[in-house]
Amino acid sequence: MSTRPTSARLSPAAEAWSLMTELHQSYGKPRWFAVSAELDLSPPQAMALLRLDPDEGMPMRRLAGALHCDTSNVTGIVDRLEDRALVERRTDPHDRRVKRLVLTEEGAELRRLLLERLSEPPEPLRRLSADDQRALRDLMRRALRR
Repeated sequence: MSTRPTSARLSPAAEAWSLMTELHQSYGKPRWFAVSAELDLSPPQAMALLRLDPDEGMPMRRLAGALHCDTSNVTGIVDRLEDRALVERRTDPHDRRVKRLVLTEEGAELRRLLLERLSEPPEPLRRLSADDQRALRDLMRRALRR
């Protein structure tokens, strides 16, 4: 039984949003967990890798904000990534009190692989015709003003 509201009560935009949410819940979330596990990462570790810029790194406090968690939680996540030689803590050149997280070569490669695997569309999108896929992409770009 679907928990989605009936389309008769929703505006087209609300129904589209409900359908996107259903698609994400049914395919996106399980895929996120599966890909993270395949790469021997916890979901928070995977998210941290995705948030880190391979060229610039990021202060730990900013990563905590990006992950919507406390800095003490980030410390544990980073400890495990550091144990796997995926990130390094470095002193910020502009402020010695700040620890900057930088991806190692191995971390950057794992991040690239994670992005590649997560970019694979789920079955419901793959089975759309090429024209429908382009139309959906174009609508999403317009919605996001890209």
